[in-house]
Amino acid sequence: MKLTMFGATGGVGREVVRQALDAGHEVTAVVRDARLDVPAHERLVVAVVRDLTDEDALVPVLAGRSAVISALGAASNKQARLTPVTGPALRAIVSAMDRAGVSRLAAVSAAPVGPDVATDGFVARRVFLPLLRRALRDLYADLAVMEATIRASDTEWTVIRPPRLLNKPHTGSYRRSSAPTSRTRARSPAPTWRTPCRCR
Repeated sequence: MKLTMFGATGGVGREVVRQALDAGHEVTAVVRDARLDVPAHERLVVAVVRDLTDEDALVPVLAGRSAVISALGAASNKQARLTPVTGPALRAIVSAMDRAGVSRLAAVSAAPVGPDVATDGFVARRVFLPLLRRALRDLYADLAVMEATIRASDTEWTVIRPPRLLNKPHTGSYRRSSAPTSRTRARSPAPTWRTPCRCR
């Protein structure tokens, strides 16, 4: 597949790029400056787009792609409060995808943006998650705008809400939970969120 990757300079983005290349895919990594901590590869193209809300600049890096992956996110709650990143960028990205004729999109969000899961346990649902949502409310608000933008788009989308990301070798396993949606499209499977297992 030919993939365009947004957020390639972050921890999740670098890992997605690495795994995509290992799997034999072609990757266009969109970055805001030329720095990308991923070894050069014959199937990797680094495209510099300084303004991710510039739809015209995004169309060329999307043309001819099989799918788009976004691991965009604010670096901190303060950054999300002062200059939201993810919501504005995804508005431009989904519009540029439509212009470029690309329909498939996967985006990384965060578990606290979604509904509570009963299997998380009482303490997580009643104590930990409320505190986390309060402390990082601006960051999660930015991600919520992103999710709303994606749901309203014509893309065939998947949103991934990991509960906890660890800088350790991936386990290759996940648990899957479905959420209700108000929109059903014949050419797209029901939207799902895939949550990596919290395995040590």
